Amino acid sequence: MKLYGEAMPAPNPRRVRIFLAEKGLEVPEIPIGLRQGGHRSPEHLARNSLGQVPVLELDDGTSISETVAICRYFEALHPDPPLFGVSALEQAQVEMWTRRIEFRVMVPVGMFWRHAHPLTARLLKQNVEFGESNREVVDKAQAWLDRELADGRPYLTGEVYTVADIVAQTTLDFADFVGLATPVEARNVLAWRERMAARPSAAA
Repeated sequence: MKLYGEAMPAPNPRRVRIFLAEKGLEVPEIPIGLRQGGHRSPEHLARNSLGQVPVLELDDGTSISETVAICRYFEALHPDPPLFGVSALEQAQVEMWTRRIEFRVMVPVGMFWRHAHPLTARLLKQNVEFGESNREVVDKAQAWLDRELADGRPYLTGEVYTVADIVAQTTLDFADFVGLATPVEARNVLAWRERMAARPSAAA
């Protein structure tokens, strides 16, 4: 078993690394070389026709793509500690928060990265005006998240750390990298981020 991924600041491979660290698991990771175009190589496209990372390759050659799918695979094999919830309500809340972060925060961060960041300008045709418009979208999303965390709960779903926290942590850390830092007014988000950064898995 091996994981094809990429080092920081790539957020999606990091999600899986943090998840594995929280589980106490070790899986060899092979950097794909995104900046060198390794994700477009015939070998990698055979693993994932979309040319994305991470990809988990099993010993029989089967490939699993998409971060949450990979994490679910490891959750089924190693259920402790549970990171997708235990009860029906907990599992629904984890799913809800994971999707909220992906759609409400990660999508506009990704659109800014693709269309307004200088590092991606040489890789694709940019619509800079559209890309820049996502600054406001991300700010509003973080303001919304700040209100959600105003009740003082330590983690997104409540009292228990889950994969939803991993998705949010890697998303906001990547937002920092592309120039979309959490506003200073979002004190609840900043406090939550400090708690996430203090976990040993944050170094993954």
